[in-house]
Amino acid sequence: MEIYNKSSISTNQTSHRRDHLKDTALGLVSTLSFPAIVGTADMMLKSAGVHLVGYEKIGSGHCTAIVRGGIADVRLAVESGVQTAEQFGQLVSSLVIPRPFPNLDVVLPITNRLNQFMEEGKYSRLSNQAIGLVETRGFPAMVGACDAMLKAADVQLASYEKIGAGLCTAIIRGSVANVAVAVEAGMYEAERIGELNAVMVIPRPLDELEQTLPIASCWIEERQPLRLPVNIKEQVAEVEVLQLPDLATLPVKITEEVWNDE
Repeated sequence: MEIYNKSSISTNQTSHRRDHLKDTALGLVSTLSFPAIVGTADMMLKSAGVHLVGYEKIGSGHCTAIVRGGIADVRLAVESGVQTAEQFGQLVSSLVIPRPFPNLDVVLPITNRLNQFMEEGKYSRLSNQAIGLVETRGFPAMVGACDAMLKAADVQLASYEKIGAGLCTAIIRGSVANVAVAVEAGMYEAERIGELNAVMVIPRPLDELEQTLPIASCWIEERQPLRLPVNIKEQVAEVEVLQLPDLATLPVKITEEVWNDE
């Protein structure tokens, strides 16, 4: 009986997922650097009503942004993503699949699920800030770029990403002006030490884009309950309970009045 119940629940969940993804499309845009794919994903989200599933990194610097949504929205988003990737000179390929076969959703990481890096009840202290990305070829160049960026402006190092082929990306957060100044300083330092591959500044990232970016655990905090101070100046005295008499048992005085008729 227990096996039957589990099988029924699994079947219901699968059926619900298929209904949710019915008449949707799958969109993919691939680039040769992590900053380029983040900038491409940002443009795709802002150009159409699609959801960012996440990124697929297959090595040698190849990164793919995956989006899901209505067929028309996905086509528009992929077109905008391709144009953005071409402007960066990083476009590899793109693809739109209307109504993908369910077998693809089961095996490949292309279902409409957002990657949640923060558990429920936790939040990032770096949310709602501009994003800066500096990608280098070689780890020493990235570390030197991080040091230069932190010293050049009021920014915070959020995390870093490795995508193969010796490519490392430093991710910083801060105000738009500070991120722009820091990225410029990081570029010069990376070129001095090794090889600079790509840079990106995103002024106003959407929530879905933030959820797909890595972030160090030191920036994750648990939400604390609101503690309101209670100030009692006077001691509350105990209230004595008085028992009232039963009115039904009390004697009732009756006054008799005599009328004299004249």
